[in-house]
Amino acid sequence: MKPCYDTIPSLNLQDFLGSDEGKKQKFIYNLGKAYQELGFVTIKNHNLDEPLINKLFAIYRQFFDLPEEVKNKYYDEKLCGERGYTGKMRERAKGFKEADLKEFFHVGQERERKYPTNIWPSEITNFSKINIKAFKALENIGFSILEALALFLNLPQDFLKEKVTLGNSVLRAIHYFPLENYPSSAVRAAEHCDINFITVLMSASAEGLQVKRLDGKWIDVKPDPESIVINVGDMLSRLTNNRLKSTVHRVVNPSPEKMHQPRYSIPFFMHPRPDVNLASLESCVDKQHPKLYSDITAGEFLHQRLVENGLKV
Repeated sequence: MKPCYDTIPSLNLQDFLGSDEGKKQKFIYNLGKAYQELGFVTIKNHNLDEPLINKLFAIYRQFFDLPEEVKNKYYDEKLCGERGYTGKMRERAKGFKEADLKEFFHVGQERERKYPTNIWPSEITNFSKINIKAFKALENIGFSILEALALFLNLPQDFLKEKVTLGNSVLRAIHYFPLENYPSSAVRAAEHCDINFITVLMSASAEGLQVKRLDGKWIDVKPDPESIVINVGDMLSRLTNNRLKSTVHRVVNPSPEKMHQPRYSIPFFMHPRPDVNLASLESCVDKQHPKLYSDITAGEFLHQRLVENGLKV
């Protein structure tokens, strides 16, 4: 399949959510086509509340500005970073020895007790309230995208949505700190694929995200500030036998004159429930497309990847 994108395709979510059947079918087709050929889209008119997102970025700037000893109170070694704070250079991309130049904070499902309990810093006003509201808003956008993808795959509309309902999804706030006195081989985020079903990403505070096309060319992701980026992760790729592509991407270091500037990014990683079987769908396997992956559950796959990323042993 020839690569055909020099920029990330842009779609209007209201075309899917509205009453015009023609626009809905065009959205479904274009979304599926983009995910088959590139794995990334940008989405506008997504109903995400801008004041809420501004508040979310603001509280995380406050958190990451706290002294190291304060932030480290919110790291739980037993959880291996599944909730709360993970400090600088503790995570590496699969296959890389050098850790990424970042620190991050994880928030998960708040009322589903089969998952680790969320960790809430006491130093910042309304930290939990803002996170919980943003988590639900991003989750609802993800539900709509998965409904459209199910229809593209000729499945019942709620087929994929059901698998992530009360799933082990994670909101990750990332601080790519100013770069001084770090190994020259280290980067903010080495090239990798996401683990989950889909990732919903609000516009970051600075440039740097790049996507690798099928022909190996890197292209910059530069959505307008009012759009969000949504990409396919490895779990959905496995489920669809790579019909929907989980694409390699990275966050490159800034130019020398911008090395002193931080970068903030808040992706929402939409995960299935741990017991969901990721065995490739029969409808995605045939003589021309033999089965590529062994059967595994979402929980088993997540554990495997966290070990590979250095967060678990």
